[in-house]
Parts: sequence; C-alpha cells; structure tokens
Amino acid sequence: MNVTIDPKLKTKCPRTALGCVTARVEAGASPAALLEEMKARETEIQKLPFPRGVLESPQIVAARAAYKALGKDPARYRGSAEALLRRVVAGKGLPQINSVLDVINLVSVESRLPVGLYDLGHVTGEIVFRAGLAGETYKGIGKYDLNLEGLPLFADTAGPHGSPTSDSERTMVTAATKEVLAVIVSFGGAENLDRWTQRLAALLKQYASGTEIVTSSVS
Repeated sequence: MNVTIDPKLKTKCPRTALGCVTARVEAGASPAALLEEMKARETEIQKLPFPRGVLESPQIVAARAAYKALGKDPARYRGSAEALLRRVVAGKGLPQINSVLDVINLVSVESRLPVGLYDLGHVTGEIVFRAGLAGETYKGIGKYDLNLEGLPLFADTAGPHGSPTSDSERTMVTAATKEVLAVIVSFGGAENLDRWTQRLAALLKQYASGTEIVTSSVS
C-alpha cells in the first residue's frame, strides 16, 4: 500500500510524518491480557500528580498547531489521541471494541499520536494525506457527516476516508476485516515513529493474530 503526503499540506505543516503498518488480522474480542494493558495505561495517567498535563504533551500541542495552520479550530476538531486522553483523564476509560481497534487506541494513548485504521478491502488505489477541500464530507464512525474542508485527511481514488479526528464508515474495521492499514500521524516530526510502528506491529501479532506485517514511514 503506497501512502504519500501532499506537498501543499507539507508546506503548511512541514514536520508532518507518518508511520504505516499493514497486516493480516483477526478482529475478534480482545483477550484479557490486552484489556489489562489498556487498564494499566489508564491507571498510570490517572495516578499522575497532574493528569490533565498529558493534554499538553508536545505531540498534542503539535497536532493542535497543525489543525490551526490548515484552518481548522483544534478545540472543535480534536485529534483522536487528544480525545482518547480526555476520556482517560475524565475517568471514562478507553472504549473496548475489538482486538484490532483496542490495540490502535492503546498505542495512540501511549504515543500521544492519532492513529488511523483502515480495512484494506475497502480502500481503492493509493492513499494521499492532504487537507480537505471545500464541499468534501463523509460519515464519521458513529458520528454525523464531518465537514472535511481544511481537515487533515486520508484519501484514496474514491475520495476521503479517514482523518486524525475521525475515520469514515466506508473503510472502518469490522469483525469481517481481514487486512488493515494503520497510520500513526505525527505533526511534530519523525522522531520515535519507528518505535511506535514496531510497538503497534508487536501488539497486532500478540493480540490480533497479526501476520504478514509490514512497517514503513513517510515524511
């Protein structure tokens, strides 16, 4: 799967980098050990002297700055990592969906970076990471139609299908999914991206029967 970054987005957000992982998976119920890891991360954050401090992590601040540079209000359109961390800080915990999505959310909380997840069976052609155009929308997972203008997003030849804020129903992962692409989005540079792609790959292998795993980076 070829993923590129649009030069126009790169001009406005020059430190943008992506960490990509493709794998064949089984999206079943999360095993107890994965749920325990998720709970452990929640507890670590909640026991910090100032838990809300995680919301000012450099990765979160960089994402907000990128959204602002692209013309999106970062208080209204939050990156998924910030949204997850806000849930944890508020004591609501991480959502439990299936083994693949739970792995993605775990890595997002650990890295403080948004992670997009796509069913490759529903992706057409190559993928580009770019800013949304006027009039572009899609139905977010469990949400209303998102106004994509100015939002950083992933688009294949059929159009936009995901963003660091909310992915679309078209390429969402379900129990029937067999092959996925996960993309870790960093607006603050490529440092540590390899660490997180390797972590994601290892967790998919351990908890989602991941095979044929390939990691790569784009910057």
